[in-house]
Amino acid sequence: MFAVLLLGTSASPDPDPSASDQSPLTVFLVRHAEKADSGKDPGLTEAGRARAQDLAGALGNAGLEAVHSSDYARTRDTAAPVAAQLGLEVQLYDPRDLPGLASELRARGGRHLVVGHSNTTPALVGLLGGAKGLPIDDDNEFDRLYIVTVARDGTVTSVMLRYGAASADAGS
Repeated sequence: MFAVLLLGTSASPDPDPSASDQSPLTVFLVRHAEKADSGKDPGLTEAGRARAQDLAGALGNAGLEAVHSSDYARTRDTAAPVAAQLGLEVQLYDPRDLPGLASELRARGGRHLVVGHSNTTPALVGLLGGAKGLPIDDDNEFDRLYIVTVARDGTVTSVMLRYGAASADAGS
């Protein structure tokens, strides 16, 4: 179900002296699954719905405490199977305030899933201190799963995996 494609690790201690008091944080980040071509706020295609179920299967035992989504049908529909499986409510966030979300996640600690977009997901990975990797192919790439961990001392490690069916450009 997972394929390791790119490993990125960065050791970036948090400059905040109170960082040793923070709870460890693990954030799983994905772009929404395949979306329909029409409409202002499209939902998921059949392949996208299958990918959302794959995500629920992949993260069902990850110990998630919260599921976050931007307020678009495609992101909510991607997050919904995971949240339903775990009995969690999907918490909406504003994708225009990624620094605020990164601060909130760091303050809360714990294990979170964040469903975003081709431009916001790598940006949030970077704000959390992880390795963003190459830009996401907006038309064809839906299978990236980033995992960013922030330790008590602020040290950040990150990995980028693939999940579900391979995207069209997964080999590039």
